[in-house]
Amino acid sequence: MKKFYFFMASALALIAIIIIQSCGTIRQISQTLADLQRLKFKLENVNGFKVAGIDVNNKKSVNDFSMMDGLKLTQAFATKKFPAEFVLNVAAQNPNDGKAAGSKQANATITDFDWNLYIDDVKTIHGNIANDVSVPGSGQSTIIPLAMGLDLYEFFGRQGYDKVINLALNVGGVGGSPTRLKLDAKPTVSTPLGPISYPGRLTIVDKEFRQ
Repeated sequence: MKKFYFFMASALALIAIIIIQSCGTIRQISQTLADLQRLKFKLENVNGFKVAGIDVNNKKSVNDFSMMDGLKLTQAFATKKFPAEFVLNVAAQNPNDGKAAGSKQANATITDFDWNLYIDDVKTIHGNIANDVSVPGSGQSTIIPLAMGLDLYEFFGRQGYDKVINLALNVGGVGGSPTRLKLDAKPTVSTPLGPISYPGRLTIVDKEFRQ
């Protein structure tokens, strides 16, 4: 009989430990998801925009191109190939700085950032980050540079040369901005519980941080 009671007591103690550990795990999961969902993103700027190998970074209009560059651009367009390359800088913000009541400071490491690039709401190319990105829980922005390379003619050639070159100037020229760009992304963040992906995809624009 004593062995039976000892067995029952041990079993109840084990069950209690499992319940306590389970509750702790559930709380940890809930806190991790809450921290993850506080991450915010926006399109910061565009750097190094080139079309057919010609830099448009310091150009405001087609009149700013030299005669030789203008000739190269029109010849490239005539071949139905208008390759563009640039770096799209995405700002990531982690507000988990521990200053809010009941919260704690938590850094985030983005291990996966599956993205699709939209230009004027047209879906173009897709990609991912090459290396992990650490976003400290300081409230400061961390830049994620995404190297882009696509053929503008493939997606916009039917609009004609003038509209396509003006698109390049609007995005990468003097005073250019990513207002005509949009990212559809799905971040994955490393956590003590393993990698956790956002439950859905994010639409990232340049006007405001979105989470």
